[in-house]
Amino acid sequence: MSVLLQISDTHFGTEQGAVVEALGTLTQRQRPDALVLSGDITQRARPAQFRAARAFVDRLGAPVLAVPGNHDIPLFDLWARLRRPYGRYSAAFGTDLEPVHRSAELLVVGVNTTRPWRHKDGELSALQIDRVTRLLKQAEPEQLRVVVVHQPIAVTRAEDEPDRLRGHAAALQRWAEAGADLVMGGHIHLPYVMPLPGLVRPLWVVQAGTAVSSRVRDGSPNSVNLLRWGADAAPGCCRIEQWDYEADDRAFRLTKISEVRPDRS
Repeated sequence: MSVLLQISDTHFGTEQGAVVEALGTLTQRQRPDALVLSGDITQRARPAQFRAARAFVDRLGAPVLAVPGNHDIPLFDLWARLRRPYGRYSAAFGTDLEPVHRSAELLVVGVNTTRPWRHKDGELSALQIDRVTRLLKQAEPEQLRVVVVHQPIAVTRAEDEPDRLRGHAAALQRWAEAGADLVMGGHIHLPYVMPLPGLVRPLWVVQAGTAVSSRVRDGSPNSVNLLRWGADAAPGCCRIEQWDYEADDRAFRLTKISEVRPDRS
């Protein structure tokens, strides 16, 4: 059994205390094997915000794979943005901006899609696409193969198209061929699971909402994703659960289940 908890767009600095506590309770009950933080961990990349985020993650007690979001680069401190854009992030979450998590049942590959010279837009370079492709090709047959980005690699609404990753078309073709099963992201604070047509093998996008921030979008509540692979899911299926925060209960509740079947032929 493998359980992966995706927490995205926490925007520490705008976090809601009750939601933070509820997420801690959910994590203690579900006991995930790994945590994925898919960017925008802080609101303005301030040291105190990174310290608060790190303290919260440490409370959860599971291995962490984190990638930066555009909000994790200083916006108003131009010297820091130009000279050490990831300095504060690295002090809290390590200098590896593209970490990899491996276990018997999981291969999770992080990709840094931020660029210090861009305010919001994300990008995938040819070198990054090549690196992920190589790692995917080395995966074991029993591993669920997950790529983690910040900005979405595919969107469901035309209004979100400007937020789509630059270089997405080449990345999707290459990664599908190499055996990717899921691409996880955040940034737009809108959760969904979406199959991607026109590729050589099945590939799904898994987007997360904002986990604990007051910056919810379009009335969507705070939410996180739990992925189950192995004993807790049907044979050959990945079970993706969306857990939404319900203010009346002050707790996260399971609201949606998606089951996808990776191609192992």
